Amino acid sequence: MSTKKIWTAYSEDLQRFIISKVKNTTIADDILQDTFIKIHTKLHTLKDITKLKSWCFTVARNSVLDYWKSTHQTFEIANFEAETEITENTHTEKDCLRSILKNLPKKYRDPLFLSDIKGLKQQEVAKQLHQSLPTTKSQIQRARKLIAQGFMDCCGFVMNKDGNLVGEIQEKEDCKVCG
Repeated sequence: MSTKKIWTAYSEDLQRFIISKVKNTTIADDILQDTFIKIHTKLHTLKDITKLKSWCFTVARNSVLDYWKSTHQTFEIANFEAETEITENTHTEKDCLRSILKNLPKKYRDPLFLSDIKGLKQQEVAKQLHQSLPTTKSQIQRARKLIAQGFMDCCGFVMNKDGNLVGEIQEKEDCKVCG
């Protein structure tokens, strides 16, 4: 499927989704454009075309997260939990991530949450957790590695030559973490 066809099919839904997260149409337009650049450049990595819509919404969700992180603003996670328009009971990356995070030791989960979700600088995280900056940096890196390993163990993802996780979510019954 071409990017133009994907634009025609999903751009309005993706734009509504993005606006619901950032509450600003100008910013949403920028994020939508960024989303479609990513879709265009990564479309070849999608192995199952039946998962195209959920994949597009995942790209959009990640673009919104990138926006929040780049502006160093925090946002309420509960408001970000609204699911896309996928109504069937599918097994998603979110399911796996939730299970992986639940099993992540607290000493790794807390600094990762403060840094990657709340958007705090690592120095601020260290101060808030009353620990040294090198310890905090190490815990965040370790948490990221454990999450990546969780996806490899859970759903058979692999690291490509660039160090990025690639693969597809398995069916829930085949998933070692969520199943």
